[in-house]
Amino acid sequence: MVRPLTERALVARRLRRDGTHVERILWSALRERLPAWKFRRQHPIGGRIADFACPARKLVIELDGGQHGEQVHADNQRSAELALQGYRVIRFWNNDVIENIEGVLETIRRALETAPTSPNLSAPEGGEETNK
Repeated sequence: MVRPLTERALVARRLRRDGTHVERILWSALRERLPAWKFRRQHPIGGRIADFACPARKLVIELDGGQHGEQVHADNQRSAELALQGYRVIRFWNNDVIENIEGVLETIRRALETAPTSPNLSAPEGGEETNK
């Protein structure tokens, strides 16, 4: 019996299919330069869909374009919700991926080498905020 896809799974599938240029750059770099780690694109976690996730290390990578400068509160809320699911969140501006992919990959590599922590259920602040 085939299980019907949930609305969130359908949205995630569409987001993977219609990924941005910057998402494709990072996806390619993750697969080519960090092959030891399994990443997922547009991965549903709780009520959110993470841009990239490494479930084995409980790490989420979010890419932010210019519009995110105006929605800091929403990004913090998103990070807090992902932290409640046990995930650490690191964020990069799109320009960082385009102009400094080596630095982005090094930051991700260091985060992968750091052991995941238990979720802080006492109102997390939103995980790690880097490169912003």
